[in-house]
Amino acid sequence: MPPFSRLLRLLMPRGLLGRSLLIILLPLLILQGVALQVFYGSHLDVISRRLAGAVAGEVSFVVELILRDPSAENRAVVFREAAWRFELGMAFEDGASLGPTPGRAASLPLLPLEEDLQSALVERIGRPFDADWTSDPRSVIIRIQLPGGVLHVEAPRKRLFSGTLYLFMIWLVGSSALLFLVAALFMKNQVRAIRRLAGAAEAFGLGRDIGPMKPEGAAEVRQAAVAFNRMQERIRRFVGQRTEMLAGISHDLRTPLTRMRLGLAVLPRTEEEEADISALTEDVEEMERMIAAYLAFARGEVAEQPRPADLAAIVRDVAQKARRDGAEVVVEAPEALVLPLRPDALRRCLANLLDNARKHARRIAVAVTEQPRDEPAPTGRPGWAQVTVDDDGPGIASDQREEAFRPFATFSAGGTGLGLAIARDIVRAHGGDIVLEESPLGGLRARVRLPV
Repeated sequence: MPPFSRLLRLLMPRGLLGRSLLIILLPLLILQGVALQVFYGSHLDVISRRLAGAVAGEVSFVVELILRDPSAENRAVVFREAAWRFELGMAFEDGASLGPTPGRAASLPLLPLEEDLQSALVERIGRPFDADWTSDPRSVIIRIQLPGGVLHVEAPRKRLFSGTLYLFMIWLVGSSALLFLVAALFMKNQVRAIRRLAGAAEAFGLGRDIGPMKPEGAAEVRQAAVAFNRMQERIRRFVGQRTEMLAGISHDLRTPLTRMRLGLAVLPRTEEEEADISALTEDVEEMERMIAAYLAFARGEVAEQPRPADLAAIVRDVAQKARRDGAEVVVEAPEALVLPLRPDALRRCLANLLDNARKHARRIAVAVTEQPRDEPAPTGRPGWAQVTVDDDGPGIASDQREEAFRPFATFSAGGTGLGLAIARDIVRAHGGDIVLEESPLGGLRARVRLPV
């Protein structure tokens, strides 16, 4: 990616609100900047030069009158007329000469007053002078070297600048601020509706019953909200119909299986037939387990609603049950880690993982940790809770690990092939995921990530 494109992506706001405001305000600021440059570079420059030239011309006229008649009586008349006609205060210092030039600083920001006045005085007077901009906040004191002394001229600052620029700047800043405020309020309402829609979609993806959301915002956002409500209703109806159908199938299948179990129980048994009857009984029990597992997988534990639960306590509870079944399980977990969970569904998920590990390994290690999230989620959750289940069994080849999550996929004798499928279905219903990796113990690692 070119450096300019990378820099642009870094500077570009990530949120819709920031980008929308940028799209609205950037052209406005460019337009206002062009208008200010045109005004400042042409109109203001001309006005400033004319005002400075007028003051410099009047000072030059006074200097010329004094040079023609340097008498004190003539200076008094000239000073009086200059004060009345030009609003220039004047005084003459006999026998003085110009010393160091006083420090000069522009009296008003953004205005080229000092440079324009300096150029005009150089052009019209043609004698040594300096201008003091700091001694008096209301006037500019101009000192001019004459043959008999120094002429002091006090020129009002108001004659050297026009207030048009400040009015123009107030208009620019005020209109930009007003437009920014209106755009921010309007776009905030629009973005709020989009955020609510995103939050509702994620909550529904996590299996939370949030009900239909109220359409609000722009027409397109309302249309998306209505479509989302319809989608929720269709998915709920589909899941409900599937669950009811599978429950009916399960009931219909369990009835003949129950009759078969009863029939096998009352059969007269001989030593020669005992082995066959026991094998048939085990087959019936296996079919009942398969039906129960398939029904649980199809149902997806949708009836249970998320609630705050302690993940560490659930892991320790499931590990304890696995130990009673003969597994050697070591657990590393914090004292408590509370997050929104479906406790019963998650117990089933972890029990499936530990049961798979127990069948193929002698040693099992379970760890519970908390990790930061790479990117912020729409709901603002800060990170992930992670549960790893490691074993020292034979493991699964890397090219077959994804296949292991397929329903009825089995890699060893025994089992229905639904344990991992059900486990992933439960974890994804929580908004997380489960992956299989190579374990540090030499076998298989199942890594479960759940949003905090």
